[in-house]
Amino acid sequence: MHKISHLAAVAITLLLLTAPPSHAQETIPNVPHELLDDIVVGSRILADLGVVDGFGHVSVRNPANPSHFLMSRSLAPALVTANDIMEFDENGEPVDARGRTVFLERFIHAAIYRARPDVMAVVHTHSPGVIPFSVSKTPLRPLFHNAAFLAAGAPVWDIGKEFGPTNMLVSNNAIGNALATALGNKSIVLMRGHGDVAVGSAVKVAVFRAYYTDVNAKLQAQAIGLGSEVTYPEEGAKADAVNMVIMDRVWNLWKLRVQALMGK
Repeated sequence: MHKISHLAAVAITLLLLTAPPSHAQETIPNVPHELLDDIVVGSRILADLGVVDGFGHVSVRNPANPSHFLMSRSLAPALVTANDIMEFDENGEPVDARGRTVFLERFIHAAIYRARPDVMAVVHTHSPGVIPFSVSKTPLRPLFHNAAFLAAGAPVWDIGKEFGPTNMLVSNNAIGNALATALGNKSIVLMRGHGDVAVGSAVKVAVFRAYYTDVNAKLQAQAIGLGSEVTYPEEGAKADAVNMVIMDRVWNLWKLRVQALMGK
């Protein structure tokens, strides 16, 4: 009897191991798998580059229902797979939770998608390079061409000015709306003592901006630390236009690297 039970257990295990994986797009109608892959790859790129650790998230607007967006369940970015991605409505509530834990700060994404029809992807990080600029009077300014998008401005949003002492998390739509208002028409908004949010016309654009915001912040701090006057480039719009054209070069490199880590 024991032998039969053991053989049954082995058979079940083999079936589980050889069964084709279920894809998240089966539960999110009309969403191409390539879009889910962008969220997975973007999350893992940011983790690989050290912009996020166990915290932070990437989302994309749902092309099948533009008032909704897609984002992973609550999970460290480096662990996200297509099966972890969920659909959220315009208020940041899961369409089909099925018992899955969701990010508390999903309201960051919901509020920005409501306020900015041009935004197709949102990234939230606790970027170590950026945080000093969120708590000082020194504005974050573009120091080199890859961060040229910062020339349009990088406002700092202070949750305490409107909501008083809080846990510093964007935990509801009222707080999300305030953050979206501070972002305005910019690509980046810094969150006082917390991190930042980057937006773009695609996941790769938002990831690019999140990464180079962190890089620029570290370089700017180094330049200021040299003790002499810093010369900031003035070619923001022109340089950023070039970035948008050649972005695939670095995105494909990053994607290849994280896919190798994933064993693909």
